[in-house]
Amino acid sequence: MSAKKFAILVIPEGSHRVRRFSVQRSLLNWVACGMVLVLLGLSALVFDYVRTNLDQSEFARLQVENREQRDEMRRLVVRLEDLRKEMVVLAQNDAKVRVMAKLSRPKGDSLSGVGGPGSDDLPQEYSDIQRRIDDLRHQIDLQRESQEEIQGFLNDQRSLLAAKPSGYPVKGWTTSSFGMRRDPFNGRRKMHEGYDIAARTGTPVTATADGIVSQSKAVPGYGKMVVIDHGYGYRTYYGHNSKNYVKVGQRVKRGERIAAVGNTGRSTGSHVHYEVRMNGVPVNPKKFF
Repeated sequence: MSAKKFAILVIPEGSHRVRRFSVQRSLLNWVACGMVLVLLGLSALVFDYVRTNLDQSEFARLQVENREQRDEMRRLVVRLEDLRKEMVVLAQNDAKVRVMAKLSRPKGDSLSGVGGPGSDDLPQEYSDIQRRIDDLRHQIDLQRESQEEIQGFLNDQRSLLAAKPSGYPVKGWTTSSFGMRRDPFNGRRKMHEGYDIAARTGTPVTATADGIVSQSKAVPGYGKMVVIDHGYGYRTYYGHNSKNYVKVGQRVKRGERIAAVGNTGRSTGSHVHYEVRMNGVPVNPKKFF
């Protein structure tokens, strides 16, 4: 059987008198329960205090991070607007080049406007920024396609200019031009399909345009002759040479020496017979001087 009371002995230091107290067991139980409750309450207060401080610190950190994101978002909006303006300038320049080159408009409208001043409504601005990014990507793709088309056109024009005969093949003086004339050997009227340019034997003969040598040999009437295929339908003929310096299949540049002036073939003196043919038809070389 458990005791209902507890005796507490108190012995003061240096004293022989002992004090004795009796305490009900129920009172001790209540005191123990009270202490437990107090400890639990203190623990709850401490936990709540720590949690509150942590929440405040996290809230402060999130506020700082949010401000930084808002600032970065605004800077991004400004950069996007700058990019948009640059794209508009590029599109305008593209349009000018197309007008000068007589090219049609690009497939897409590279001048379509995007963007605008920044908004303070950031939640809505997030989707607006994504839309601007998508628009810029689309504009960049259109601009790239347009630039590739222009580049291809300019390359073709550059190739055409390099292939189009220009200037005289030799330094000398014209003794016979393109058109009807009397044959110097029999006196009959006959079509002269080129220019005869007199010069001293051995004077360098140069190509009047870029191309590939398609013929380099002696031909009846023309003597030693060089024929160059320039592409785009152009071919040039250089006859009566004393010597040919190029071989068939050789690629030559405008101004490159290909032969030397001579008097070979059906000729009355040292000169170059120069022809320009377009799609096989002789044309007046004067148009290309």
